Amino acid sequence: MTAIVTGARETGRSFSDRSPIARAYRRFLGRSMLLMIALIIIGAYLLPLLYMATTALQQPGQSTTPGSPVWPASPQTATYQGQQYPVYSVPMPDGSTRSLILIEPGRESSTFVDPSAANPTPIEWQGRWRTLQQAWTFSPLLENFTTAWNQLNFPQLMRNTFGIAALSTLGAVLSSVLVAYGFARFRFPGKNLLFIILIATIILPFQVTLLPQYIMFTRLGWNGTWLPLIIPHCFANAYNVFLLRQYFLTIPRELDEAAMIDGAGPFRILRSVVVPQSLAAITAVSLFHFFFAWNDFFVPLLYLSSKPDLQPVSIAIQEYNALYATQPTLIQAAALMTMVVPIFVFLLAQRAFMRGVVVTGVDK
Repeated sequence: MTAIVTGARETGRSFSDRSPIARAYRRFLGRSMLLMIALIIIGAYLLPLLYMATTALQQPGQSTTPGSPVWPASPQTATYQGQQYPVYSVPMPDGSTRSLILIEPGRESSTFVDPSAANPTPIEWQGRWRTLQQAWTFSPLLENFTTAWNQLNFPQLMRNTFGIAALSTLGAVLSSVLVAYGFARFRFPGKNLLFIILIATIILPFQVTLLPQYIMFTRLGWNGTWLPLIIPHCFANAYNVFLLRQYFLTIPRELDEAAMIDGAGPFRILRSVVVPQSLAAITAVSLFHFFFAWNDFFVPLLYLSSKPDLQPVSIAIQEYNALYATQPTLIQAAALMTMVVPIFVFLLAQRAFMRGVVVTGVDK
């Protein structure tokens, strides 16, 4: 009898575990845990951006004021007899807390007024008013962006930065597409060895070639121009070539053969067959290089330090940080404005970029 009861219990338990409600509950619990973990990770990544946004909208000196909130705010004031007075949270003898106007501060006792009263009368409060918490009101200051915009001459900086990033990206992508196409579609002696040498340049430190390049560009008369920032990228990048070659290898050669039967040459095949099939990978490579060129600081500083009219925004921001180190509101406002163009470009090509990141180097 005991065995029968035990077996029935196990059968009922196993049946309940396999019921649709139990399975749905487990799926819901698993998805909720994944969603919570994802939100925590996203929140951790977005915290610096949130700090930048809140600081850029703060009042001058708010971050150094004791008791000030994190969000943009200004000290709350109220009018009494035609004058503005600060508002404080004052603890009362009955245990409650009221927002009162401080009209006569004292050392051991101060005089307050209730701003919500119809006929306000002075209230004597025993205690040191400096220990009270001041009331704050939400007050974002958009003028920080206007001030930083005018002081930095942002239109000129944006033109310079976009010009350098766009031209270098165009040269890098065109050259990388040609080199990757050659490694992916043609057979020639030493092909694998040349490709290994090309990939090996990825581990070559930038500092190794810095001095020879600087001497060469100076003798060419390129120092103080955009040419050292653009021309070197027109000779293909090993990282870009590797990504594009891996993607080109996934395109069936039958498409090339069909185009050759129709009389297409190698460049026509590249233009009409390979490139249209590789827009996702090319977009990903373009955005990678565009963001790199947009954020580059050292190379423009090396060649454009004596040419303020040609400098990109990365150098101007660094100089602005040194001049206004005591005003974080202006610094963060300028930093946020420099992020507008990269974020807009990424959102504009987000779908193609994400697809290119996923499929680049993965066999279909």
